[in-house]
Amino acid sequence: MIQEENIQLKQNLETIRDRIRNAALRAGRNPDDIILVGVTKTVEPDIMRQAYDFGLRDFGENRVQEFIRKADIIDSGCRWHIIGRLQTNKVKYLDHRVSLIHSLDREELAKALQARGEKIGKVWDVLVQVNVSGEETKAGVSPENLKDFVSVVSKLGNIHIKGLMTIAPYTEDSEEVRWVFRELRKIAVDIERERIENMNMEFLSMGMSNDFEIAIEEGASIVRVGSAIFGERVYLP
Repeated sequence: MIQEENIQLKQNLETIRDRIRNAALRAGRNPDDIILVGVTKTVEPDIMRQAYDFGLRDFGENRVQEFIRKADIIDSGCRWHIIGRLQTNKVKYLDHRVSLIHSLDREELAKALQARGEKIGKVWDVLVQVNVSGEETKAGVSPENLKDFVSVVSKLGNIHIKGLMTIAPYTEDSEEVRWVFRELRKIAVDIERERIENMNMEFLSMGMSNDFEIAIEEGASIVRVGSAIFGERVYLP
């Protein structure tokens, strides 16, 4: 059974890489410029180790406590991404193993990250989450408030804004959300023209298991893929 699971995991990763490559080529992009983050919510460390052995290097966790638990077990050269909504009272547990925080969305969180960064001597690479679709159930800075927000955050010395992130509405037809990814790309171009100090648009994190190909065609440099790699999982509260 374990051997069968290993084979399936390897096949899933190969399939996702092929789909990333083809989407990038359709858009005239270099497939090597796309970072695949494996979303490991509810995935146990032994499975993550297998994925690492199959070449996956970036892991994305929604909860800080899960990042700590798994990072303590998996001692390797992987890169850890915090991709879920980050609570300010959990920032004190973040450490140097965090490569990128995808979900900066409020000044209170920025100040907590600044304080933690000062304490442990780390500059956090972060993405600002933008609520492009305007859904009330989604976190993120509104596009019209983005410039003011990044202007404030960019003055914090222990935070480096490296780009933007968004989550598109879930739909069976990914073409229906192409506009969301296209709009985030446009927002990134516009905000970069402002030449705000301590900020660049190196990364656009957008696209998940059901829509990452469309996101790549529209400019994603990071895609966050969970179920298409690890299979459907039961999420516990």
